[in-house]
Amino acid sequence: MNSSTTRPRRVSDFEIGRRGFLGMIAAGAAVVGVPSLLSACTSEGGGSTAPSAQATVSAGNLPNYYPVEYVKPDFPSVNGSTPGFSKIPASFVQSVKTPPGSGKTFTAMTPLWGTIPPAKGNQYYDAVNGMLGSNISFQISDGNTYGDKLATVLASAKDLPDWVCVPTWNMPPRFGSEIVPNLFEDLTPYLSGDKVKDYPNLANIPTAAWRFGVFNDKLYALPFPGEIITDTTFYRKDVLEKKGVDPAVKNGDDLIALAKELTGGGVYGAEDLWTTATYIYAVPAKWKMDGDKLVNRVETEEYRAALDWTARLFASGSVHPDAVAGNTAEAKTRFQGGKSLIMSDGLGGWNEALRDNLASNPSYAQQPFPVFRADGGKPVIFQANPVNIFSFLKKNSDEATIKELLALANAMAAPFGTTEYDLINNGVEGVHFTKGDDGLPVPTKLAATELQPTYIFLVDPPVANTKVQYPGFVEDYSTWMADAAKYLQEPLFFAQQIVEPAQYASLGQPFTDLEKDIARGRKTMKDLDAAIATWQSSGGDQLRAFYQEILDAQ
Repeated sequence: MNSSTTRPRRVSDFEIGRRGFLGMIAAGAAVVGVPSLLSACTSEGGGSTAPSAQATVSAGNLPNYYPVEYVKPDFPSVNGSTPGFSKIPASFVQSVKTPPGSGKTFTAMTPLWGTIPPAKGNQYYDAVNGMLGSNISFQISDGNTYGDKLATVLASAKDLPDWVCVPTWNMPPRFGSEIVPNLFEDLTPYLSGDKVKDYPNLANIPTAAWRFGVFNDKLYALPFPGEIITDTTFYRKDVLEKKGVDPAVKNGDDLIALAKELTGGGVYGAEDLWTTATYIYAVPAKWKMDGDKLVNRVETEEYRAALDWTARLFASGSVHPDAVAGNTAEAKTRFQGGKSLIMSDGLGGWNEALRDNLASNPSYAQQPFPVFRADGGKPVIFQANPVNIFSFLKKNSDEATIKELLALANAMAAPFGTTEYDLINNGVEGVHFTKGDDGLPVPTKLAATELQPTYIFLVDPPVANTKVQYPGFVEDYSTWMADAAKYLQEPLFFAQQIVEPAQYASLGQPFTDLEKDIARGRKTMKDLDAAIATWQSSGGDQLRAFYQEILDAQ
């Protein structure tokens, strides 16, 4: 994301941004040409001086949830965890029997972190549009500068496309208060309650994903559902097995001890494990209730304990020197090269590592630790943002057009096991892929040119793990997440559209640097106390009152 692009500071600071979003694609979608994980977008700004969207969501305005299962997963979902499919079905189900479109052409604006495919003569577009019965004409922009382009288009509104993709990290100022109600169609009359039954694949999308698309108590957005858990802590399973080291970890002290044991001979036990610390100490993403008081994450004992643990990890000498120096960009390279053996990463990085290493190192294996709490007690995992990207339909007085676009969305939201999903994700057999001896799709050279992620940015089905090309991966992934999901909790203000007043946008920035300094021993907890006092007097207490009003209204 371009550093000049601004977005409102959101309650969903737990959002995974581009890095986790693309990692989630890598974890669940068989898409050609998706780039590697990107660093999270951190620029702040925008917003208004009052909430731009009411946090209250009337249950009757949300679509009812009617799950559909075209193929039975080998590893079913547990409490919302990602289901796993260990094999590709021999045949697919056609979920939409006839093309739903009327032959019209609709424009759609989407981002792309990759090479923009040709629009004319594109056999992938021709095939998917044929399946839809109407043409989607894409206006694709570089994902790294998409926020700038989006802001310009929304500001002019003159040539607004029929369908607009909006990543949460690209929302411009006053998005919920002014842009959404003035430019986009209210979908509540078409999808609320049992009305969504007219679109069975949309009804298959979980309620939380829809809830995050509600602005001013009306449903506007079509979602791209995300994982319930986005990050974890990995260890190099293959290396530890060769060393005869038991990776069993039951608490935070065990993890530090393991990192120390693995350090030596130019190999270091760990990378910077700050994300791990926030997980094992259940640090809230934004706010928590302490009795009847609303407490910010930096004021919590969990945050303080996570900082102390991270400082002890660094003091142990088991963190790679480059990570100590602040070079986290190369952490994956060090970990995959065996220079460090424990790292925090997005779940999407797991299969990417297998993709990048198995050919040259067939024994390569990384595994996430089972979730644990720092003190050995019952873990707490806060659920990730249900959606990090969604799309909107341009305001239109023609009810038939809105219904047609929703019918197209219903076809595009077809889940794994359907002909629609297979076509959108793999293209046309014999053109964009062939089947190998194992029956798996093998992309052709043309796929890299024509088949780039486009339709998925308009709407997508719930995530499924179908990475069957890596032996054992689907089972390991799905069983790990099913176990972790047992400890899932919704964070305060989960799946609510709240935009903080602009004057509070930079309040949290000093803590980002302070976290690094305390971890590396350059500053102490006394500096944290001083930073909290400054935060409170510089607007933190007013921000608390802002959120308290939302709680009181609910």
